[in-house]
Amino acid sequence: TGNYNTTTSISQAGLIPVGTQSLFFDAQKGFGGGGDGNLGVFIGTQDVPFTPVATYPNYTLYGANISAWSGDTEELTFSALASSMTGLNNWTLDDISFSPAAIPEASPLVLTGVGGLLFALYRRFAPKRQ
Repeated sequence: TGNYNTTTSISQAGLIPVGTQSLFFDAQKGFGGGGDGNLGVFIGTQDVPFTPVATYPNYTLYGANISAWSGDTEELTFSALASSMTGLNNWTLDDISFSPAAIPEASPLVLTGVGGLLFALYRRFAPKRQ
């Protein structure tokens, strides 16, 4: 938990197991409103993008692709980044784990549906040829 316009971090160095594809963790912005700051995840000094995988009533499961560091000894850091607006930034973390499973991606059916919708919109609003 970080607050009052400071960045607060937790970190641990260790071996990222061989065969690791993903990092999963539960996080909840909160604890008295949570503020408006963000959470940062870093391996070494590299910022690792993460995405929501599933949402539950009290937390969100996030995942990050960390396959590039599989088998490496690195420092994993979670940082409640300082907020410039209110100075408040509170996060709760739990169940941090490495996984050999890849981060779930959008299914082909969803991608096909989005493509069909875009095509239909194009046909509807495209300039008429004469």
